Amino acid sequence: MKTPIVLAAFGTTTRAMDTYSFIDRICAERFPEHPIYWAFSSRIVKERSSGRKNDIRMQHPCQVLSELKQEGYDWAVVQSLHLMCGHEFFRLLEEVRECDIRTSMGLPLLNQPEDYYEIADIFIREFSTDDDEALVLVGHGTDHPGWCSYVALDHICRRKAPAGLYVGVVEHGHPTMDSVIRELKRAGYKRARLVPFLLVAGMHFAKDMSGAGDSWKRAFEAAGISVSLEDRGIGFNRSVIRLFCQHIEDALEVIP
Repeated sequence: MKTPIVLAAFGTTTRAMDTYSFIDRICAERFPEHPIYWAFSSRIVKERSSGRKNDIRMQHPCQVLSELKQEGYDWAVVQSLHLMCGHEFFRLLEEVRECDIRTSMGLPLLNQPEDYYEIADIFIREFSTDDDEALVLVGHGTDHPGWCSYVALDHICRRKAPAGLYVGVVEHGHPTMDSVIRELKRAGYKRARLVPFLLVAGMHFAKDMSGAGDSWKRAFEAAGISVSLEDRGIGFNRSVIRLFCQHIEDALEVIP
């Protein structure tokens, strides 16, 4: 039997299933001989989604892995769909360690330096802007020591694209919204395109990035910078999912 692949996401109750279905299709194309399963670490999301009709069962990682063990599998790849190594990724590791089946972990999107450079290349290549428009990747942020992943990505983006590509976070840590606005004004930008650096453009996009209240859009406009918004998360970006698939390949390679 070919090693099963478990795609493990935190989960979200907003606009998620279309994104997950897209990811599922790309992974199935890349690994046609490997059965693919889904797991979600958010208990609240699982409870809220239990009555919905969709193609993906809302189960926690240990539920999925226990069923695979009962079906006779000795190994499974668990691919984290987190963007960096923060609280949720390490909670996933702890949960997977409690399962009876042997597992090989596929690491989050941003792990080794090559991942950061690849992500920078993807956005430089696929989100062209005019000389007077900045591209800003807006991530979630975290109070985990892994917050520095966003700073590292910003640093690499600025080296790859000396003008025009910035990174910020909506909560916890750096680079902050205010610091990004200061950088854009210092560089003379009058326009900015905000791109959710989130797997799913859900609540944080609707409220923190584009909302009518205290949002990034309002703050940029108040600073004299006009804003356009991408309304899809990076889970709909085929090149990003291919990078996740490379992490799956890496996890498969270590299984005897």
